[in-house]
Amino acid sequence: MLTKRIIPCLDIKDGRTVKGVNFVNIRDAGDPVELGASYASQGADELVFLDIAATTENRKTFATLVREIARHVNIPFTVGGGISSVADVAPLLEAGADKVSINSAAVRNPQLIDELVKAFGSQFVVLAIDARKLINQWIVHTHGGSKPTDKKLFSWAREGQERGAGEILFTSMDHDGTRQGFATDPLAKLNELLQIPVIASGGAGTKEHFLHAFTLGKADAALAASLFHFGELSVPDLKSYLKNYNIPVRT
Repeated sequence: MLTKRIIPCLDIKDGRTVKGVNFVNIRDAGDPVELGASYASQGADELVFLDIAATTENRKTFATLVREIARHVNIPFTVGGGISSVADVAPLLEAGADKVSINSAAVRNPQLIDELVKAFGSQFVVLAIDARKLINQWIVHTHGGSKPTDKKLFSWAREGQERGAGEILFTSMDHDGTRQGFATDPLAKLNELLQIPVIASGGAGTKEHFLHAFTLGKADAALAASLFHFGELSVPDLKSYLKNYNIPVRT
Protein backbone atom coordinates (compact mmCIF):
# COMPACT_ATOMS: atom_id res chain seq x y z
CA MET A 1 0.00 0.00 0.00
CA LEU A 2 1.30 3.45 -0.91
CA THR A 3 2.07 5.66 2.04
CA LYS A 4 0.15 8.89 2.56
CA ARG A 5 2.33 11.98 2.31
CA ILE A 6 2.50 14.93 4.69
CA ILE A 7 3.58 18.10 2.89
CA PRO A 8 4.35 21.43 4.58
CA CYS A 9 3.77 24.33 2.21
CA LEU A 10 5.95 27.42 2.14
CA ASP A 11 4.02 30.36 0.68
CA ILE A 12 6.66 32.94 -0.21
CA LYS A 13 6.34 36.68 -0.64
CA ASP A 14 9.29 39.07 -0.66
CA GLY A 15 11.59 36.26 0.44
CA ARG A 16 9.59 35.42 3.56
CA THR A 17 7.16 32.64 4.41
CA VAL A 18 3.66 34.06 4.82
CA LYS A 19 0.17 32.80 5.56
CA GLY A 20 -3.30 34.26 5.20
CA VAL A 21 -6.98 33.36 5.56
CA ASN A 22 -9.02 32.73 2.40
CA PHE A 23 -5.99 33.96 0.44
CA VAL A 24 -5.99 37.42 2.14
CA ASN A 25 -4.85 39.02 5.43
CA ILE A 26 -1.28 37.84 4.94
CA ARG A 27 1.07 37.67 7.93
CA ASP A 28 4.72 36.69 8.33
CA ALA A 29 5.47 33.07 9.26
CA GLY A 30 9.25 32.93 9.25
CA ASP A 31 12.35 32.30 7.18
CA PRO A 32 11.68 29.76 4.39
CA VAL A 33 15.17 28.27 4.52
CA GLU A 34 14.98 27.61 8.25
CA LEU A 35 11.46 26.25 8.02
CA GLY A 36 12.30 23.99 5.09
CA ALA A 37 15.30 22.54 6.90
CA SER A 38 13.25 21.99 10.02
CA TYR A 39 10.49 20.13 8.19
CA ALA A 40 12.99 17.94 6.38
CA SER A 41 14.60 16.96 9.69
CA GLN A 42 11.17 16.26 11.23
CA GLY A 43 10.34 13.70 8.57
CA ALA A 44 8.10 15.62 6.19
CA ASP A 45 7.65 13.64 2.97
CA GLU A 46 7.87 16.61 0.62
CA LEU A 47 7.89 20.40 0.58
CA VAL A 48 5.99 22.82 -1.62
CA PHE A 49 7.39 26.29 -2.26
CA LEU A 50 4.91 28.71 -3.82
CA ASP A 51 5.91 32.25 -4.74
CA ILE A 52 2.39 33.56 -4.23
CA ALA A 53 2.99 36.99 -5.76
CA ALA A 54 4.90 35.88 -8.84
CA THR A 55 1.86 35.73 -11.15
CA THR A 56 0.06 38.84 -9.90
CA GLU A 57 3.26 40.88 -9.94
CA ASN A 58 4.35 39.50 -13.34
CA ARG A 59 7.74 38.26 -12.23
CA LYS A 60 9.46 34.92 -12.02
CA THR A 61 10.08 32.72 -9.04
CA PHE A 62 13.36 33.55 -7.33
CA ALA A 63 15.62 30.68 -8.31
CA THR A 64 18.26 31.88 -5.88
CA LEU A 65 15.91 31.31 -2.95
CA VAL A 66 14.93 27.92 -4.35
CA ARG A 67 18.60 27.00 -4.51
CA GLU A 68 19.17 28.06 -0.92
CA ILE A 69 16.19 26.05 0.34
CA ALA A 70 17.22 23.00 -1.69
CA ARG A 71 20.69 23.10 -0.15
CA HIS A 72 19.17 22.51 3.26
CA VAL A 73 16.64 19.74 2.51
CA ASN A 74 16.93 16.14 1.40
CA ILE A 75 13.31 15.48 0.45
CA PRO A 76 11.38 16.12 -2.80
CA PHE A 77 10.67 19.78 -3.36
CA THR A 78 7.98 21.33 -5.58
CA VAL A 79 8.25 24.92 -6.80
CA GLY A 80 5.48 27.11 -8.18
CA GLY A 81 4.78 30.71 -9.01
CA GLY A 82 5.16 32.60 -12.27
CA ILE A 83 5.92 29.54 -14.40
CA SER A 84 4.47 30.11 -17.86
CA SER A 85 6.84 28.36 -20.28
CA VAL A 86 9.32 25.52 -20.64
CA ALA A 87 12.10 28.10 -20.46
CA ASP A 88 10.99 29.13 -16.98
CA VAL A 89 11.59 25.63 -15.65
CA ALA A 90 15.30 25.11 -16.41
CA PRO A 91 16.55 27.57 -13.75
CA LEU A 92 14.33 25.90 -11.16
CA LEU A 93 15.66 22.47 -12.05
CA GLU A 94 19.21 23.75 -11.85
CA ALA A 95 18.39 25.29 -8.46
CA GLY A 96 17.34 21.90 -7.11
CA ALA A 97 13.56 21.64 -7.58
CA ASP A 98 12.19 18.13 -8.04
CA LYS A 99 8.83 19.19 -9.47
CA VAL A 100 7.06 22.32 -10.64
CA SER A 101 3.55 23.44 -9.88
CA ILE A 102 1.59 25.35 -12.52
CA ASN A 103 -1.73 27.08 -12.03
CA SER A 104 -2.75 30.38 -13.66
CA ALA A 105 -0.59 29.91 -16.74
CA ALA A 106 -2.05 26.46 -17.37
CA VAL A 107 -5.60 27.81 -17.19
CA ARG A 108 -4.65 30.52 -19.66
CA ASN A 109 -2.77 28.10 -21.91
CA PRO A 110 -3.63 24.42 -21.25
CA GLN A 111 -1.08 23.41 -23.88
CA LEU A 112 1.58 24.38 -21.34
CA ILE A 113 0.87 21.13 -19.50
CA ASP A 114 1.59 19.12 -22.65
CA GLU A 115 4.77 21.07 -23.32
CA LEU A 116 6.16 20.59 -19.81
CA VAL A 117 5.28 16.90 -19.81
CA LYS A 118 6.98 16.42 -23.16
CA ALA A 119 10.09 18.26 -21.98
CA PHE A 120 10.44 16.87 -18.46
CA GLY A 121 7.98 14.01 -17.90
CA SER A 122 4.65 13.66 -16.10
CA GLN A 123 6.25 13.02 -12.73
CA PHE A 124 7.71 16.52 -12.81
CA VAL A 125 4.42 18.39 -13.43
CA VAL A 126 1.92 19.22 -10.68
CA LEU A 127 -1.30 20.94 -11.74
CA ALA A 128 -2.41 23.21 -8.88
CA ILE A 129 -6.09 24.09 -8.85
CA ASP A 130 -7.57 26.80 -6.61
CA ALA A 131 -11.35 26.56 -6.52
CA ARG A 132 -14.30 28.03 -4.66
CA LYS A 133 -17.88 26.77 -4.53
CA LEU A 134 -20.20 29.23 -6.27
CA ILE A 135 -23.87 28.41 -6.87
CA ASN A 136 -23.29 24.71 -6.18
CA GLN A 137 -20.34 24.45 -8.54
CA TRP A 138 -16.63 24.39 -7.78
CA ILE A 139 -15.20 27.22 -9.91
CA VAL A 140 -11.50 27.43 -10.72
CA HIS A 141 -9.77 30.70 -9.76
CA THR A 142 -6.39 32.08 -10.81
CA HIS A 143 -3.89 34.77 -9.80
CA GLY A 144 -3.63 33.70 -6.19
CA GLY A 145 -7.32 32.94 -6.02
CA SER A 146 -8.35 36.46 -7.01
CA LYS A 147 -9.85 35.82 -10.46
CA PRO A 148 -12.73 33.42 -11.18
CA THR A 149 -12.61 31.59 -14.52
CA ASP A 150 -15.06 29.67 -16.69
CA LYS A 151 -13.43 26.37 -15.75
CA LYS A 152 -14.99 23.85 -13.37
CA LEU A 153 -12.86 21.93 -10.89
CA PHE A 154 -13.65 18.38 -11.95
CA SER A 155 -13.53 18.82 -15.71
CA TRP A 156 -10.32 20.87 -15.44
CA ALA A 157 -8.67 18.25 -13.24
CA ARG A 158 -9.62 15.53 -15.69
CA GLU A 159 -8.25 17.56 -18.60
CA GLY A 160 -5.02 18.08 -16.67
CA GLN A 161 -4.67 14.34 -16.23
CA GLU A 162 -5.37 13.73 -19.90
CA ARG A 163 -2.70 16.23 -20.85
CA GLY A 164 -0.18 14.35 -18.71
CA ALA A 165 0.02 16.12 -15.35
CA GLY A 166 1.45 13.78 -12.73
CA GLU A 167 -0.48 15.11 -9.74
CA ILE A 168 -3.34 17.45 -8.83
CA LEU A 169 -2.90 19.89 -5.96
CA PHE A 170 -6.42 20.97 -5.03
CA THR A 171 -6.88 23.95 -2.72
CA SER A 172 -10.34 24.87 -1.51
CA MET A 173 -10.36 28.65 -1.23
CA ASP A 174 -13.40 28.41 1.03
CA HIS A 175 -11.39 26.37 3.52
CA ASP A 176 -7.93 27.92 3.13
CA GLY A 177 -6.57 29.27 6.41
CA THR A 178 -9.82 28.67 8.30
CA ARG A 179 -8.57 25.54 10.14
CA GLN A 180 -12.04 24.05 9.87
CA GLY A 181 -10.95 20.98 7.91
CA PHE A 182 -10.24 20.00 4.32
CA ALA A 183 -12.95 19.92 1.64
CA THR A 184 -13.45 16.15 1.81
CA ASP A 185 -16.43 15.86 -0.55
CA PRO A 186 -14.72 17.31 -3.66
CA LEU A 187 -11.54 15.46 -2.70
CA ALA A 188 -13.40 12.17 -2.74
CA LYS A 189 -14.96 12.98 -6.09
CA LEU A 190 -11.56 13.86 -7.55
CA ASN A 191 -10.26 10.52 -6.30
CA GLU A 192 -13.09 8.74 -8.12
CA LEU A 193 -12.51 10.64 -11.36
CA LEU A 194 -8.72 10.47 -11.55
CA GLN A 195 -5.97 7.90 -11.70
CA ILE A 196 -3.22 10.30 -10.65
CA PRO A 197 -2.50 11.35 -7.04
CA VAL A 198 -4.54 14.15 -5.47
CA ILE A 199 -3.02 16.43 -2.82
CA ALA A 200 -5.45 18.02 -0.35
CA SER A 201 -4.85 21.67 0.54
CA GLY A 202 -6.73 24.31 2.49
CA GLY A 203 -8.29 24.05 5.93
CA ALA A 204 -6.00 21.96 8.13
CA GLY A 205 -6.52 22.80 11.79
CA THR A 206 -6.22 19.56 13.72
CA LYS A 207 -4.76 16.08 13.41
CA GLU A 208 -8.30 14.80 12.83
CA HIS A 209 -8.56 16.92 9.71
CA PHE A 210 -5.65 15.02 8.15
CA LEU A 211 -7.29 11.74 9.09
CA HIS A 212 -10.50 12.88 7.39
CA ALA A 213 -8.60 13.97 4.28
CA PHE A 214 -7.16 10.47 3.94
CA THR A 215 -10.28 8.49 4.89
CA LEU A 216 -13.28 10.57 3.80
CA GLY A 217 -11.47 12.50 1.09
CA LYS A 218 -9.35 9.58 -0.17
CA ALA A 219 -6.45 12.02 -0.69
CA ASP A 220 -3.00 10.71 -1.51
CA ALA A 221 -1.28 13.55 0.33
CA ALA A 222 -2.25 16.42 2.61
CA LEU A 223 -0.67 19.84 2.62
CA ALA A 224 -0.69 22.44 5.37
CA ALA A 225 1.07 25.67 6.23
CA SER A 226 0.17 27.74 9.29
CA LEU A 227 -0.50 24.72 11.48
CA PHE A 228 3.14 23.71 11.05
CA HIS A 229 4.68 27.18 10.73
CA PHE A 230 3.40 28.44 14.07
CA GLY A 231 4.38 25.31 15.98
CA GLU A 232 0.89 24.04 16.72
CA LEU A 233 1.53 20.62 15.23
CA SER A 234 4.73 18.76 14.43
CA VAL A 235 5.16 16.29 11.59
CA PRO A 236 6.28 13.44 13.92
CA ASP A 237 3.25 13.90 16.19
CA LEU A 238 0.90 13.95 13.22
CA LYS A 239 2.38 10.80 11.72
CA SER A 240 2.23 9.01 15.06
CA TYR A 241 -1.45 9.92 15.35
CA LEU A 242 -2.20 8.71 11.82
CA LYS A 243 -0.42 5.41 12.40
CA ASN A 244 -2.72 4.78 15.37
CA TYR A 245 -5.60 4.88 12.88
CA ASN A 246 -3.84 2.54 10.45
CA ILE A 247 -3.06 5.25 7.94
CA PRO A 248 0.12 4.16 6.13
CA VAL A 249 2.77 6.86 6.59
CA ARG A 250 6.53 6.87 6.20
CA THR A 251 8.41 7.33 9.47
